[in-house]
Amino acid sequence: MVTPHVLGEVPTEPVSETTETEAKTDRQKVVCYVLQNHSRSNALVVDGETRRLNLKPALDPLIVGTHQEKASVLFLQHNDENNLLNPPPHAFPPRLIKLIEVLQENPELDIELVPVTVLWGRSPDKEDSWFKLLFSDTWATPSTVKQLVNIGLHGRQSYLEFHEPQSLRELVEYAQQHYPNLSPATYIVSTLNDYLDRQREVVLGPDLSDRRNVMQSVVKSRDVQEAIRRESIRGKVSMLEAERRAIGYVNEIVSDYSHSAVRFADLALTRLWTQLYDGVEVHNFSTVRELAKDYEVVYTPCHRSHIDYLLLSYVIYKRGLMVPYIAAGDNLNLPFVGQLLRGGGAFFIRRSFRGNGLYTTVFKEYLYSILSRNTPLEYFIEGGRSRTGRLLPPKTGMLAMTVHSHLRGRAKPIVFLPTYIGYERLMEGSTYVGEMQGKPKEAESIFGIVKTLRKIERIFGKVHVNFGEPVFLDDLLKQHNAENVYIEKNDDPIPQAVSDAVNSSAHAILENINRAVVINPVSLLSIILLATPKHTLDEEICIKQLEAYRNLASNFPYDQRMEVTPLSGKEIIAYGLKLKLIKRVQHALGDIIAIEDNQAVLLTYFRNNILHAFVLPSLVASLVEHNGKISRSDLTNVIYTLYPFLKAELFLKWKSSELKAQVEQYADALVQSNLIQQDDEGNLISSAPNTEEHNQLVVLATPVKQSLERYYMTLALITQRGSGNISAKQVEELSHLLGQRLSVLYEFNSPEFFDKALFQSFLKVLTQQNYIRTNDQGQIEFDDNFRQMAAGAQLVLDEVTLQMLQHITTFTDEELKDALEAMASQQAKRRLKRKKA
Repeated sequence: MVTPHVLGEVPTEPVSETTETEAKTDRQKVVCYVLQNHSRSNALVVDGETRRLNLKPALDPLIVGTHQEKASVLFLQHNDENNLLNPPPHAFPPRLIKLIEVLQENPELDIELVPVTVLWGRSPDKEDSWFKLLFSDTWATPSTVKQLVNIGLHGRQSYLEFHEPQSLRELVEYAQQHYPNLSPATYIVSTLNDYLDRQREVVLGPDLSDRRNVMQSVVKSRDVQEAIRRESIRGKVSMLEAERRAIGYVNEIVSDYSHSAVRFADLALTRLWTQLYDGVEVHNFSTVRELAKDYEVVYTPCHRSHIDYLLLSYVIYKRGLMVPYIAAGDNLNLPFVGQLLRGGGAFFIRRSFRGNGLYTTVFKEYLYSILSRNTPLEYFIEGGRSRTGRLLPPKTGMLAMTVHSHLRGRAKPIVFLPTYIGYERLMEGSTYVGEMQGKPKEAESIFGIVKTLRKIERIFGKVHVNFGEPVFLDDLLKQHNAENVYIEKNDDPIPQAVSDAVNSSAHAILENINRAVVINPVSLLSIILLATPKHTLDEEICIKQLEAYRNLASNFPYDQRMEVTPLSGKEIIAYGLKLKLIKRVQHALGDIIAIEDNQAVLLTYFRNNILHAFVLPSLVASLVEHNGKISRSDLTNVIYTLYPFLKAELFLKWKSSELKAQVEQYADALVQSNLIQQDDEGNLISSAPNTEEHNQLVVLATPVKQSLERYYMTLALITQRGSGNISAKQVEELSHLLGQRLSVLYEFNSPEFFDKALFQSFLKVLTQQNYIRTNDQGQIEFDDNFRQMAAGAQLVLDEVTLQMLQHITTFTDEELKDALEAMASQQAKRRLKRKKA
């Protein structure tokens, strides 16, 4: 009846052979399994699994020297919880007392205690539901009847985890040394109980009360009551009405976590992923399991699809950890759907609540209550879904409120877990393209969800979830000298040092998401085929190009956590044909691989997912190919000038001090692969035109060129208008407008030419690097330093491109006025249309 899922690492068997350390100490070890509560059924489960795993059987006799116990199991809690007033004579486990005495009499012996967690189903304690209490495992010790029900209902949904072994002798010696006034048994029982409680919390989550009690505690808190009084005075309403508003906000926000909803989602999503994807591959999850024991975990994934939060929660749940509470936009609080999401741990947040003091206080208090109970959290650091495939600039609102709550009362240290999610097909792909080209964003609705579900029969390939390098909040607070800051009240502002730590955390999270990039077959096909003039390649050349990219990524990985597809170039093409993203055009002189009709724009999304991993070798290739011959020093100097802009746009991981070594590494790699040559003086020389190596070099050089063209288009626009004659806002608007026009020069509309965030980022870095400044009238001013950088475009772009950029950025004053007025009118119409919707 019972087939438990074993979580974590299985211990090795230490009994049959002594280790080197044991041999040195001449000390023999025997194994004893530690369970928290007295339970015959749990002992039987542990015994069955130890026998199946060829470990020391739990119910075999425990022989320590001449002493023998009936079983190799130790129960920490032996007393009757219903008889707390008259406890039994033995306050501590009798077996533990005897084992301690045996060790004291036999210094050559030791006992290896292996703590074990056994769970029957998983559900936090819900005070408002006797049904859930009866049919799922909680923090309360089950009665005999309930345990029988557990075995019957959850026999195949039970979980077992062996934890790190601990030496009983070392625990005794530590207790005697550091706690001489306590008996060793007191210290050992307390220590192991605390340890097993922490392990239990990792899976079950904290000991939660029901939604009604959470809501009541939030509304009755000191800070919310104070906010209610302010609302009453400011809004000229009664205290009763102000409290009613607060209750409404709490009801709008608060989650309603339900094990039944999670189990339903588990079954439904298992079926969905099976039907929708060829597989869900998870990488580096061991990081999560280790951190969840000692840290308050905040999952911070990239946001590319509505599937993201379902997928991440599913991955976490299936691997035995608690589903995180998810900050979801209130646009998803739809009838029926909203309640399902609440049941899975979602709580809802308005997109903007600036100026609404009562809502702000209520939300911050609820967030504080979540963190104070050590509940895992999840939110998207970008704020919304990326429409281009690149990471969006961070929105630090939730991050700042998380840090604010942490500084009010530090329960556990906080760790942010950047998570890369990589798809090979997107449900929302066509919608994203329309929005980037100017169509208004579609509001979420039941009808829209139904339309999306109609696509369920299509093939969406694989999806990858890769957990990146964790970001520890305390480390960043310490870097900014804010480790000792304490915040007392809900509405206290955060000091500037903490604000700086928040911004650093946000950028570190985004950089670490990109560090965990997954180079999948679709992204490789995209970055190569989109780099060709007609998005086509001879099949043999395409295979070689795919292999070249794979070898570059494998031999010089962007980061240790990066994953690269194991498929060969030929297998990648077959995979792309299966997903109907590319097509094979048969020809007598050799088949041609081409992007399928109407798929080019969508494939830019997947190219942009991995662009950061290849942008530096692409820039090296571009500079060498464009100049024909360039010295290593000139190459490095040009890249130093361009790197701050690329770093801001693509959240690259390298510091300026690390850049030279990376440039040299990629230059050497291109020399070794014969894509470029090197003369006796160390100059880098492009391959001869019309050779296979030169064609490969051109393909590698292309991905970075669109970024460079955008940069120099904006530089040309500012230069053409002159210093002090155009504002930053006008530059953003015109760059966006010109980007649309520039995209027509390509055979498809590349979405990044429509992305205002990229132009905003570029202007921000220009200001930070002191190339431009803004005067009191809001106009951009610059000097010769800026002109010299703009003139350096000839080292980066060809003459035809430069002439084209110069042409499209040349405006008369009248043309400039007309363009800005037309754009303002177009934006006003969109806003009006959104309001009507």
